[in-house]
Amino acid sequence: MNCAEISDRFDKRLRIADYADIDASANGLQVGSTDHQVEHVAVAVDAAVETIEAAREVGADLLVVHHGLFWGDGMTSVTGEAYRRLAPLIDDDHALYAAHLPLDGHQDLGNAAGVADVLDLSNRAPFGEVGGEYIGQRGRMPAMTVDELTERLAAELDTGGQQIQTLDFGPEEISDVAIVTGSGTDWIEEAAEKGVDALVTGEGKQAVYHRAKELGVTVVLAGHYATETFGVRALAGLAEDWGLETTFIDHPTGL
Repeated sequence: MNCAEISDRFDKRLRIADYADIDASANGLQVGSTDHQVEHVAVAVDAAVETIEAAREVGADLLVVHHGLFWGDGMTSVTGEAYRRLAPLIDDDHALYAAHLPLDGHQDLGNAAGVADVLDLSNRAPFGEVGGEYIGQRGRMPAMTVDELTERLAAELDTGGQQIQTLDFGPEEISDVAIVTGSGTDWIEEAAEKGVDALVTGEGKQAVYHRAKELGVTVVLAGHYATETFGVRALAGLAEDWGLETTFIDHPTGL
């Protein structure tokens, strides 16, 4: 299978085109020739020097990531870290594919869906509206305390040894949960409007403390990296179904 075919399959499954006007990421094939043959796919959360080198070491032809190299601000030069990341891809004829918001919000393959699986959420629905699309998921679970919710997440997520933080301003028992992985605290108002007990996300901002307290919503900060390994793992599963070898490159940041 060549890059054009595998990229087209990912593009269609993730509805990449539908997010083109709302995502700063240049989603899709970012580096590589379309006729480049792919037998081994590596997946990682971030396109960084270490993950690119690790993909090369395991002999991957294509690296699939959530956070790619090209964003809306544009790359005006290829020097420093940009050069260190691009050079091994080009020199060794490796390809790079990125899927950002489409992979956050996919209701079956996405990061939020993966966290929802950890929590065994039922009655799931899209959550986290942006530009007419969604980047998260909402559902219900048997009532549990914030501590019990945190313990379940901590047992399953790769937090890099860091403790999960909580802003415990919601009800004593949590049953209605919304998930926006990565940096998702901007959707706390939507959570409050929809009567959500807790918003699970990756990282927070200073202002979210007061917003959560005033809105009466618990916020669980489980780690940006930790909440975003599910999507690329799901894409690896697709690649395996297509007869390709896969490797997950785990490089937790603790953030």
